[in-house]
This record gives sequence, C-alpha cells and structure tokens, in this order.
Amino acid sequence: MITINLSERQKKIIEIVKKNEPIPSKEIAKKLDLTRGALRSDLSVLTMANILNAKPKVGYFHAQDNSYLKEFDELYNKKVKEIKSAPVVIKEEENSIYDAIVTLFLEDVGSVFIIDSNEALVGVVSRKDLLKMTIGETNINQIPVSVAMTRMSHIITITDDDTVFEAAKKIIDYEIDVIPVVKKIKKDSKERLKVIGKVSKTNITRVFVDFRLDI
Repeated sequence: MITINLSERQKKIIEIVKKNEPIPSKEIAKKLDLTRGALRSDLSVLTMANILNAKPKVGYFHAQDNSYLKEFDELYNKKVKEIKSAPVVIKEEENSIYDAIVTLFLEDVGSVFIIDSNEALVGVVSRKDLLKMTIGETNINQIPVSVAMTRMSHIITITDDDTVFEAAKKIIDYEIDVIPVVKKIKKDSKERLKVIGKVSKTNITRVFVDFRLDI
C-alpha cells in the first residue's frame, strides 16, 4: 500500500489532536499560530480521510480505525480521465462576446473554451471575463470573443493521465474554477493542444462525496 503524503502542517494537526482531544478548531489554530480559516482545508482533508473525527460544539478527535487509508490513497491517485466532464467550446473566428454569453448560459457552465479552425485550444472565457466586457459596452455583438479570452500562455492545463490530487492542487494553487483536459495534436507541423474534457471544482467535490458514500 502506498502511504498518503500528508503535509507537515497536517501532521502537526494530527499530533495536536492526539494530545488534546477533544479540541476545537479555534484551539488548534491558536497552537499553530494560524487563523481558523487557514486550517479549514487541512481539517476538511483529514476528516474526509477519517484521520480525524469532528463533533459539533465539542471538537476534533483522532480516529482509531485506519482501514480507510488504502481507499483514500486510491482516491488521490484516481486518473483525470475517470472524472472529467465534457468541455463546452466555441470557435474564435466565428463568435462574438454576445455568442459566448449565450453559449455559457444555454450550457449552464462557468467557462467556455475557445478553439481555432484546427480545433486547437487558443483561449478560455469565464463569466467574470464576459461581465467585465459588457460593462459600458453596447455592441457586444461586434466584439470578437478573442478580446475577452485568457490566452494560451496563461492557461493551466492537465492531461487524462494526471491524478485527481494533481488536478485539485492546481485548482487551489492557481485559484481557478476549471482546468481544460488536453491532448497533443499536430497541425501544420506544429504541436498544439486539443481540449478533450474539463475538471472543475464541482468534479472534484463530487469525487470526494462519492468516496465518502462508499466507505
């Protein structure tokens, strides 16, 4: 069995709980000289992993049953191709900001990926990007979607063979809502990226919820 790689802070939290259980999050934060908000993600991971148990108005306990470890390790190492969802794409040269807004709401998504005539990824637009463009603009039908999109040099991507943990870490590290899943293609003797899926915060959350229901 592969050992789960806990962060140093998570290890310290476990030791604090073991020595002081039951202990509320406020006291854990105080002992680490951090805010409760700074510990929220660590405590969530440790409780979802059954390393810690929590009781409202009581505090955190150290879990005695470690039989979950193998399953949790399998969760972290699940491949992106197992959890990705279908991307919503539009072509750069054929669509305006208005078209992107309509697509976003009809498909009920938070971001739309932009591709060129060769189906290569060239950009992405989010609700926030489109909202910024509509403020003060009256003729969004005439403004190309490329004006609002984030271009390739600033887009974070993942592949089918990356893990759920790697996808989740990129979402947290880069403070983004969705990551395009890509594969390499060759067009005009150049290597480009084609969008074959997406992983969002919703995808990640669903994986953890489904895992919790199974154990």
